[in-house]
Amino acid sequence: MAKYKFKPWLVCCLILAGLICAVGVVCACIALLVDRGCPSGSFKHAAVSADSQLCSDIGRNMLQQGGSAVDGAIAALLCTSVVNPQSMGIGGGSIFTIRNKAGNVKVYNFRETVPQSFKSNLLNDCPTTFKLSTGTQWIGVPGELRGYEAVHKQYGKLPWAKLFEPTIRLAREGNPMPPYLANLLGYPLVKPHVEKSSLCQVFCNKNKTILGKADTLKFPKLAETMEIIAEQGAEAFYTGKIGQDLIKDIKEAGGTLEMEDLKSFKVRVQDAWKVPLGDSQMYIPPPPAGGALLAFILRLMKAFPLPASSLDGYQKIQMYHHYIEAAKFANGQKKSICDPLFNDGKGAEHLIDPSFINHIREMISSNSTHDNIYYNINPSSDRFGTTHVSVLDKDGLAVSATSTINQLFGGAIYSLRTGIILNNELSDFCGRADRVRAGEQPPSSMTPVILESKSGGLLVIGGSGGSLITSAVALSIMNRLWLGMNLRDAIAEPIVFVDSRNNLNFESKFNETVKDGLKALGHKVGNWPYFVNVVNAVEKENGCIVAVSDRRKLGMSAGY
Repeated sequence: MAKYKFKPWLVCCLILAGLICAVGVVCACIALLVDRGCPSGSFKHAAVSADSQLCSDIGRNMLQQGGSAVDGAIAALLCTSVVNPQSMGIGGGSIFTIRNKAGNVKVYNFRETVPQSFKSNLLNDCPTTFKLSTGTQWIGVPGELRGYEAVHKQYGKLPWAKLFEPTIRLAREGNPMPPYLANLLGYPLVKPHVEKSSLCQVFCNKNKTILGKADTLKFPKLAETMEIIAEQGAEAFYTGKIGQDLIKDIKEAGGTLEMEDLKSFKVRVQDAWKVPLGDSQMYIPPPPAGGALLAFILRLMKAFPLPASSLDGYQKIQMYHHYIEAAKFANGQKKSICDPLFNDGKGAEHLIDPSFINHIREMISSNSTHDNIYYNINPSSDRFGTTHVSVLDKDGLAVSATSTINQLFGGAIYSLRTGIILNNELSDFCGRADRVRAGEQPPSSMTPVILESKSGGLLVIGGSGGSLITSAVALSIMNRLWLGMNLRDAIAEPIVFVDSRNNLNFESKFNETVKDGLKALGHKVGNWPYFVNVVNAVEKENGCIVAVSDRRKLGMSAGY
């Protein structure tokens, strides 16, 4: 029998095939080990952190269907407009901070603007004590849908209409009353606010009393509006019948918005400000967003030693004292946060300037505090409201999005023809500006940020709660980056809120020993009752994604 001789080229092919198989097996083993190395509850591909389990799930479902992080963020926010309608909706505006796979970070700012016609002495209506600002005089030009259109055009993968489908179904068929909303509607501040306004059309029973926990929440008119927008695009709102109906309702309620205000709304797109923060780079939205105040506080804190022992004994009191002093100086800088398009020569660039930060650092004593004049404080009313969504997709696109109609249910103006709840954004000028001008954006505490570590890790984070946003996000970042807490604990840790009068307000379960130590240093304590601070974040490290939705609002994240 003849012996078969292998040809040299065939031998080489067989050896090469064997090597390829071996490499494949090794890669598979490595991938398996990496999968096993991720902590329980984390994700490999993508995640969404919204204010509710339902909206996080809807965002995650979009990602699983091949959608981008922008698709997931829009779908989650649309859902939030019917699950937490007190916080945001298509009658408001947003700021999106978006990082692409190449590491470039852009800010899309589509917050509300001052209409062409507005009350000439508007700032005379500003409250002198804390209360909700109601009425049509506070309505800004809504930018929400124009912004969704812009970011979807740039980054979206799924069809526009698909992003609306889950929320249209929820709005039309109804949803069991969301627990957080049910609790909120029962608050003494909120119940009469709703029952005595046009909001009662949606949130009241036939006997004109607010819905309870056992009721079903429906938005039939909003479902019709969203269906038209899903089919026809944002133009249906800004130039079409939806906009025309909305303007009719606003005018009948005494408002001043015109169709021209809607038609002329423009989304602002600019590079994020890049701020070094130890081993990380932080990307913040420029003014009139509140990113510069957040960066100012964190850069100041980084100037103090923050060893692991910072959470022990007297060092913990010192750490909080330094933070509080930084927050007091930040309060004194709030008037620097203004619309740069309307305030020539006035800006917030100095808040991230190392020389200014070093100057303020030298003004902070470790054993005393000072009167308000020392910090250049001009007290104003504090606020609360807003929502935040953080999203990271399988391709590395990251979205940090904060959306708002400003205070609870905006200005309590409901459009019967469209089902849209209008914002009261112009009240954000109160105490923060000396005048308002057509087209101007009001100053804001909103600060959707993205942090990138030298090792390649990402932290997509932001918060809601009005005046509490800066405190909540700053302390969460400090806890996570510098004090050794995992992301869930970093967000859950009770905060101290330094209000606009520089009084300290402690969240429930805040450390009593630290409280006493801070009082001994001379800090005054306030009585702020509304700790609606909520932080939602997504973090990626070593191929593993951890997503946390703040339990203060009964939120839950989702991913895969």
